Amino acid sequence: MNAVKLAAIAMIVAGCLALVYGSFGFTTQTHEASVGPLTMSVQEKKTVNVPVWAGVAAIVAGAGLLVFGKRG
Repeated sequence: MNAVKLAAIAMIVAGCLALVYGSFGFTTQTHEASVGPLTMSVQEKKTVNVPVWAGVAAIVAGAGLLVFGKRG
């Protein structure tokens, strides 16, 4: 498999995952304080919504790379 096919398959898989899940979340540590032996930290959970058009665009672009990647 060449790099173009791998990139195309990765784009298709990423687009399908974006359509199925629609969002992903992650946790960031924003504040940290330590007073003597005590340590306190604040963690915020953030969610990023992936637009439907982005998932569809990734699938279409990946399919286009699979079909037209060798030409040119």
